Amino acid sequence: MSTIAITNQKGGVGKTTTAINLSTYLADLGKKILLVDLDPQGNSTSGLGIDKEQIESCLYDILIDGKHIDEIKVASKIPNLDVVPASVVLAAAEVELVQELSRETKLKAALEKAKDDYDFIIIDCPPSLGLLTINGLVAADHIIIPSQSEFFSLEGLAQLLHNVQRVRTYLNPNLNLLGVVITMYDKRTLLSKQVEEELNKHFPGKVFEAIIPRSVRLAEAPSHGKSILEYDSMSRGAEAYKKLAEEIIEKCQQTKEV
Repeated sequence: MSTIAITNQKGGVGKTTTAINLSTYLADLGKKILLVDLDPQGNSTSGLGIDKEQIESCLYDILIDGKHIDEIKVASKIPNLDVVPASVVLAAAEVELVQELSRETKLKAALEKAKDDYDFIIIDCPPSLGLLTINGLVAADHIIIPSQSEFFSLEGLAQLLHNVQRVRTYLNPNLNLLGVVITMYDKRTLLSKQVEEELNKHFPGKVFEAIIPRSVRLAEAPSHGKSILEYDSMSRGAEAYKKLAEEIIEKCQQTKEV
């Protein structure tokens, strides 16, 4: 079993799109998946067709009230894929956790009780480094960093990696960078190719071969409450996320965790 946090402190880089579609394709490949929506915006929740207004409980109840994941998780429309949903009340957990003992390990403790039920736990972290994201990084075995193929995305990676190293030093020494996934790639532009080259130079062997293209279909799917597998399984974006899921299974098998 592998727990993977998908994280980037910069918003708009395809983090939630990656969380949704990676989870979906891992499930489609026969793996049992738990997607944990750690972002109070709840976009992974709504992006899989779960109505945030209708859910009675969310991740807040696990982190603050100590509820078991089995009490909170929701079965998605995708076979093999369960979701721990988020809603706006999760934002309050950021403040309330400050007063808690072992505040950085609340999520890790909760996931320990569920790990035997799943092959992968995917955590969609907020685009910040508050206590919610730290909980995600402490609970994870690996991180995946989505990086938009634009210059400013490169600038933020150094700070992100500095913060990841601090988490390794003080809280989770075994946290591993599984890889960087290039998103919103436009093969027609020189900039996309330059960003790809820079990432491969700075992260040798750590950039996934699967590159996520800039795609209208990928952008449209969440507004319909669907993954790209459900919305347009023949699109370039769908093919890319299937390839990414296959790569991740292979990488985790190499570490003897699946």
